[in-house]
Amino acid sequence: MHLGALTLALALLAAPLVAEAQQAGKVYRVGYLNPGSAALAPIRLDPLRDGLRHLGYVEGRSVVIEARWAEGNFARLPELAAELVRLNVDVIVTAATPAAVAAKGATTTIPIVMVDPGDPVATKLVASLARPGGNLTGLSSATPDIAAKQLQLLKEALPRLTYVVFLWNAATPAGALALKEIQAVAPGLGVDVRNVSVRSAEELERELGLLPRGAGGLVVFTDPLTFTHRRRIADDAVKSRLSLVSGSREFAEVGAFMSYGPSFPEMFRRAAAYVDKILKGTKPADLPVEQPTKFELVINLKTATALGLTIPPSLLLRADQVIE
Repeated sequence: MHLGALTLALALLAAPLVAEAQQAGKVYRVGYLNPGSAALAPIRLDPLRDGLRHLGYVEGRSVVIEARWAEGNFARLPELAAELVRLNVDVIVTAATPAAVAAKGATTTIPIVMVDPGDPVATKLVASLARPGGNLTGLSSATPDIAAKQLQLLKEALPRLTYVVFLWNAATPAGALALKEIQAVAPGLGVDVRNVSVRSAEELERELGLLPRGAGGLVVFTDPLTFTHRRRIADDAVKSRLSLVSGSREFAEVGAFMSYGPSFPEMFRRAAAYVDKILKGTKPADLPVEQPTKFELVINLKTATALGLTIPPSLLLRADQVIE
């Protein structure tokens, strides 16, 4: 073979190997957008990091995470999302509905992996769960009637329950859907519902001071605002003699009576698989939005005792965890 032809042949054979080596040496940039505080990192961002680590990514070597926190100021989210777009990240992971909305408004080309976006179809983030379309996909915490199930569990624990306060952040569209669910089942359970919506930490503080006192219930819709102030909410519920149920086990861990919902740390850990597939070339539009299949029931027995409650043994047996 002529020397020039041999050189060309060797170059053609080596080209895929060079390309593969370059791809292997690429450092991916993953944007992360959270409406809450950086104090949530251990139970929100760190599980994502852990998931990526288990998939072979080494932070600082094969992946860099650009985290942005709104610190409870939702108005900052569009600016923070635009900042991630300017950094030209390879993918953006968002926490909760407001962050997903901000990211969608900032880019139509960078893939977005949503975690806990409420009902992304109802809020028009995606066309459908099976075929998201566009540049968004991810994991939804919303399933039909989960808020209704929380109220049913509360009624099962407190058969004499006649009223509940539903506390939610009016800036979170999914909260309105949860309110409708609760209002639909409440009459059949013999329970009146008082709707309390807030939009800021200041409004939350005021409404907590106005909570009714007595043997009622408090259903808290979990979002970045209520989650950030979960300990204060749980403390005030006990002081007001209200049995609190929420969708996040972290509420029960700081003193709420009960929680029922998916594991949020596990959802962020699973989000790493979406990131991995996207970085390897899969389009978000081809990745169905995942709904939770496992729900955790956590009961805080210490709080139940403080409230003078006797929990039915059948309910305790169904609990995934009983905090004593």
